[in-house]
Amino acid sequence: MRSKPPESPPLKRRNLPLMMLQAREQVIAHFRPVLNANGITEQQWRIVRLLLETGPLEPHQIGELCRLSSPSLAGVLARMEQVGYVSRKRLANDQRRVQVSLTPRSRALASRMAPRIEAVYAHIEELMGKEFSEVFYCALDDLIRKLQQPPAQLARASA
Repeated sequence: MRSKPPESPPLKRRNLPLMMLQAREQVIAHFRPVLNANGITEQQWRIVRLLLETGPLEPHQIGELCRLSSPSLAGVLARMEQVGYVSRKRLANDQRRVQVSLTPRSRALASRMAPRIEAVYAHIEELMGKEFSEVFYCALDDLIRKLQQPPAQLARASA
């Protein structure tokens, strides 16, 4: 005899964080074969993509933008430096601070990967439709911008 599932709290909305995680997993699954074929991890690729777009950054900025915890980021950056994907340089005006830059090796890797990465984007856009894709990117930009308010403020506002 099956037991009755526990009674659910009276939540009316769908589980947005879980849906976003599931969507992320479905998206990254399309990119994973390209990353694996090139011997780069998802976290390393996130960092390479970010630094390609922004130029050199400090580790705390990379961690924040790539959503990597400080201990995890330290290990990823150390491995990336060992294989020659990034270099670290102390800032002249403050020797305590470090700036992380891409190396020619990581730029060459990104150039080699670019056609396959672009093909994945094209495939996803084909599945979703060009118009939906454009609207979705805008919606994600809005979501990120509007939710940058600290969570504690959001909780107080809704209480």
